[in-house]
Amino acid sequence: MANKHTDQYLENNKKYASGQAVHNAAYPGKQPINPDKHVAVVACMDARLDVEDLLGLQTGDAHIIRNAGGVVTDDTIRCLIISHHLLNTNEIILIHHTRCGMLAFTDDLLKAGLEGDPAAEKLLGQATKRKFTSCGKSASMPSAFHAFRGKLEPLDGERNAQQTERLEWDVRRGMSSILNHPWIPTSGPDAVTVRGFIYDVDTGKLEEVSYPGPMGTFG
Repeated sequence: MANKHTDQYLENNKKYASGQAVHNAAYPGKQPINPDKHVAVVACMDARLDVEDLLGLQTGDAHIIRNAGGVVTDDTIRCLIISHHLLNTNEIILIHHTRCGMLAFTDDLLKAGLEGDPAAEKLLGQATKRKFTSCGKSASMPSAFHAFRGKLEPLDGERNAQQTERLEWDVRRGMSSILNHPWIPTSGPDAVTVRGFIYDVDTGKLEEVSYPGPMGTFG
């Protein structure tokens, strides 16, 4: 199974974490539509992650799919299916990160706050250190915010064992969602590889998450 480019990007990350620039930001000129390295990256939208820089990706190397948390949602799966079957990617990289905002709330808490529950508004304001302003309305979508499982962390809290475990849980859940989807092959000549990582925003380093393993409990 292909992993050669993922391994190279891990080596690039070591250089990045040591202060070296490994991404060339200059316009590269005309390129084909298929990603040159056959790689797709799923990562959080957090402003502290510059995916191209931390992996040493060059323009045209990879598809980059980003959302709050780097969560493998229905839309992420949609993108990966298109990326693989139509645009020939076969290495998938998942990246979560420390101090993630998805550790600081639950879906029910955020929904209640948006709908106008005073207790939820207060808790969300304390978590974000800004006034949380309710919309005072209910909505059917998004159907989920995909907050991470486990006991809540302070927003942007220092890394600890509980935080790391919660991040590992969600990385494994994402890996499992991809590896068990019937339209994403994991064996045979068209197989993809899936590897998951935690990016430490304080060191710039990627740490691989083992799979399979625990995927979390509520509370």
